Amino acid sequence: MIRPPPALIALTPGDVRERDIDSVVRLFQACVRAGLRGVLVREPGLSDRATLELARRLRDVVHDGWLCVHDRVHLAPASGADAVHLGWRSLTPVAARAVVPAALRIGFSAHAGDEARLAEGADYLFFGPVKDTPSKRGIREPTGFDALAQFTRAVPEPVWALGGMEPVDVETALAASAAGVAVLGGIVRAPDPARACAAYVEAWNAHASRSAGG
Repeated sequence: MIRPPPALIALTPGDVRERDIDSVVRLFQACVRAGLRGVLVREPGLSDRATLELARRLRDVVHDGWLCVHDRVHLAPASGADAVHLGWRSLTPVAARAVVPAALRIGFSAHAGDEARLAEGADYLFFGPVKDTPSKRGIREPTGFDALAQFTRAVPEPVWALGGMEPVDVETALAASAAGVAVLGGIVRAPDPARACAAYVEAWNAHASRSAGG
C-alpha cells in the first residue's frame, strides 16, 4: 500500500549514536501516542547496520503511519519504509527511481534558487529553511513564507515547509499552499517532545476544522 506523507513529519535528531537508539525509539513512541503519523530517519553519523535497526524499529512504532529514510536508498526497502528522501548530496530523484521499488515514494529537499531539474522525478518536496533554524544557520538564509508560497505555486508536487516551524506557523504554512510541515528541533529537542508534538497536531486539526466549516 502506498502511503502519502502526512501533514506533520518529524525528523530524527540527526546526531544519534548507536547507544542512543533505544531512547530515540521511546521518544517516538511517546510522540506517536500524541498523534504523530510520520517520521523521517535522517542519521548521517550512524552506520548502515545501525540505521537499518533504527528504521525497522521506528517502522514498528509508527505502525500504519508513514516512515521515510533519508539518503540511503538501499536501506529504504529493507526497512519497510514508505519513502526515501534525497538531498543535494544524494542520488538524484531520477537515478533513485531506477533502483527503488515502484511503490516507494521519493522526496527531495529543495531550496530557493535551486534549478528545477534537481527535483525532477520527485513525488513530494521539502522547501526551506522558511525560518531561522540552528541546523542551517550560516549555510542557508531563511526564505520567509512569501518565498514558500511562490515555490508551492511554481511546482506541481506537494510541498512541506521546513526550517524553524512552530505550531503557530502551521496555519501560515498551509495558507501558503504547503501540504504540511516537517519539524526537527521543535519536536525532538523540545523539553517534552510528546507535548510539543500534540501542539502541532492540534494546530493542524484546528486548521482542518476551520476549512471544513468554511
